[in-house]
Amino acid sequence: MTRPFTLLIKPAGPDCNIACEYCFYACKSALFGNGAHRMSETIQERLVKDYLRLGFAHTSFAWQGGEPTLMGLDFYKRLVALQKQYGAPGQTVSNALQTNGMLLDDQWCAFLAEYRFLTGISIDGPKEIHDVYRKDRLGHGTFDRVMRGLETCRKHKAEFNVLVLLNHINVEHPDALYDFFRSIDVRFLQFVPCVEKDPCDPARPAPFSITPQQYGRFMCRIFDRWAAEGVGVRSIRLFDSVLSFLLYGVHTECTFARRCNDYLVVEHNGDVFCCDFYVADDTRLGNIMDTPIEQLADSELKHHFARRKTEIANKCLVCRYLEICRGGCPKDRAVLTGTHVAASYFCEGYKLFFDHALLQLRAIARTIQGRKF
Repeated sequence: MTRPFTLLIKPAGPDCNIACEYCFYACKSALFGNGAHRMSETIQERLVKDYLRLGFAHTSFAWQGGEPTLMGLDFYKRLVALQKQYGAPGQTVSNALQTNGMLLDDQWCAFLAEYRFLTGISIDGPKEIHDVYRKDRLGHGTFDRVMRGLETCRKHKAEFNVLVLLNHINVEHPDALYDFFRSIDVRFLQFVPCVEKDPCDPARPAPFSITPQQYGRFMCRIFDRWAAEGVGVRSIRLFDSVLSFLLYGVHTECTFARRCNDYLVVEHNGDVFCCDFYVADDTRLGNIMDTPIEQLADSELKHHFARRKTEIANKCLVCRYLEICRGGCPKDRAVLTGTHVAASYFCEGYKLFFDHALLQLRAIARTIQGRKF
């Protein structure tokens, strides 16, 4: 029996209708050639049919990019029809859509609400912060258009959360971000720390990257605000993941998982990769038009990639937070060092956060569980 996995699908490849300077995926166009990248109906149907026939108790499709709404609404209407056609009675199917929100109008949001898509909208903070990096291709800020999409989701009762990419500007303003998201009543948030190589000096982080200390201080302050507001009011992905680990021994965030084997990336042309941070020739598992997807998930290359997560730095082996952190994401270990066996770039930031919050998170977990552990 194939171990259950989810799919992260790039139906429009790396194509996007805005031009964020810090985007790590835009450069993947070189891997797939020039021109527009769009998933064909043939590949879409094969993907849905082959994935659903595996019969997992829960089958999860996550649609990302680039910008997945560039496919147009009819693509997703056809998706739902295919899922109904190939899904078995009683099989649970879910869809998630990560978007910049620019194209979300009434038709889109009515559809997302009807079919219960979980929509993630990327917002970096209030207008003066968001518009620094999240600009369209003419250099104009996108905040007003993104907020229009968010409010249209709310109007149609389409479930959404917000993804915040922490760059060197917004990471210095945790209170401004928290107050902003509270003011627009965002209940589900995830903060993703940004670090990429400087293209002019690969041994240094790019200018928009944050330092480990900035990340640690930011998350400590966000934690204090979250705890003061009441732990049931707002969901913060990092805190939820740590609580899940304390309660059940399993993280909900792959950064801290023991192995990198939770999902596969499917590109617009049917190519399958181990991880969206590792879309490259040497991590290409094959193509769904040539090889059944469960064989790609169970391939030796995939297993080798998953095991690499367990090969951690010596300093991690003696760290008091080893069990909860597991060395962090291999991408963050290798970003400046070139090796996945190095300590995470964010190591000191994680320590700052765990030193500050872990005892209180343990107490919250005990309250939830109703007993000591």
